[in-house]
Amino acid sequence: MSNFNLAVIKGDGIGPEVVTEAMKVLDKIGEKFGHTFNYEQLLMGGCSIDVHGVPLTDEAVERAKQADAVLLGSIGGNTSTSPWYKLDPSLRPEAGLLKIRKELGLFANLRPALLYPELKGACPLKEEIADKGFDMMIMRELTGGLYFGERKTVEENGKKKAIDTLTYSEDEIRRIAIRGFDIAMKRRKKVTSVDKANVLDSSRLWRAVVNEVAKDYPEVEVEHMLVDNCAMQLVKDPAQFDVILTENMFGDILSDEASMVTGSIGMLASASLNETKFGMYEPSGGSAPDIAGQNKANPIATILSAAMLLRFSLDLDKEADAIEAAVKQVLKDGYRTCDIVSEGTKLVSCSEMGDLICERI
Repeated sequence: MSNFNLAVIKGDGIGPEVVTEAMKVLDKIGEKFGHTFNYEQLLMGGCSIDVHGVPLTDEAVERAKQADAVLLGSIGGNTSTSPWYKLDPSLRPEAGLLKIRKELGLFANLRPALLYPELKGACPLKEEIADKGFDMMIMRELTGGLYFGERKTVEENGKKKAIDTLTYSEDEIRRIAIRGFDIAMKRRKKVTSVDKANVLDSSRLWRAVVNEVAKDYPEVEVEHMLVDNCAMQLVKDPAQFDVILTENMFGDILSDEASMVTGSIGMLASASLNETKFGMYEPSGGSAPDIAGQNKANPIATILSAAMLLRFSLDLDKEADAIEAAVKQVLKDGYRTCDIVSEGTKLVSCSEMGDLICERI
């Protein structure tokens, strides 16, 4: 009997609904495979602002560090109507996310984008492209680059001027590159490194370090692609990609684009890992405040994130496989939440989808 301690951050919007279903699935796995998952619930985002006045407390960070892994829902609200967005940027919900990534050293973001055959109809691409299918892993560097560089707004000659700094060290690049090549070795052995080396110094360093790391992985095919071309190739021929390795801002944009070509952002899991096995696992989609509390949200991305948690942080591959197989079976059996429903399929609620996946484990 194995005991695991998980920090759970349900967050805002649909976060509490989808995380509840993922916990239900983890409990089913525990029952089936003889594990116990102990959950400690922490606040982050808007719900933390409401209680503590800040998006993430230092105490919540310390408690997260004591856990074996963190399961996260979604944070934030409607940026035009929520009172959270009248606050200083350093006190808004998303500041909590940047803080926890930095405090936990979560430098490697893994976002799989997979087109399930049963959801080909939901893919916005041409039929002949969707028919080929695709299965890629986007590896995004998460704690460097433009989002963490020095920034300021100044006034010059009576006009405001904003400055954001894009900085990368070779060590930051090397550690994400090694993680990307390691994952490629377990997949189809191809890495596409994405940069803007025709313009940016940081990208030229990125490319040089990736080439150095590649020498240690002779079995892996490596190609370099400029970010604008990669954005085009993702809609023209997504089947060509295995592992896409890129920096923080490019990875943010490209992984959202990849998620939309799967048909629904509600289907895609993600993991953020540090240099040990510790990680934080969350769905790729946002907090969808417009449908929060209506039991309509798609919990599959969060449930698949829980499967990644089992695989990458707890080394429970069989258990992760069982969840992924159950999700495939539910889709094959024709059950859909409202974001992926189509003619001839059966519409189910968020909690019903969780129940159906549990039944198939």
